[in-house]
Amino acid sequence: MQEMFDLLGIKGPVVAAGLAGGVLRALSRHRYKVREMVASPICGALAAAYLTLPVVHYFRATGLPIPATDDDTTTLAAAFLIGVSAMWISDIVFEMVIRKIKPAAEE
Repeated sequence: MQEMFDLLGIKGPVVAAGLAGGVLRALSRHRYKVREMVASPICGALAAAYLTLPVVHYFRATGLPIPATDDDTTTLAAAFLIGVSAMWISDIVFEMVIRKIKPAAEE
């Protein structure tokens, strides 16, 4: 599995942190839905895999106070937070798409 991640340019621990964030998001819901229990960890892992490094670099470029001593801890913390919020962001995007499509279908 690690070879596949290396081939894609993805860090395994970042994917694991995003997956854990997605699991936390799935378990923190009031109503458990099978779709969210499955999709949240996958969405969190994918978002963390591809968004973590750009987000950390952006925070450094804008001058936000980020600890420079332990880069791995900062990256994994960002991956976890991205994993937690990824499904919420996708829910918002899907809701916006449905609102755009639904009125057109009703006319």
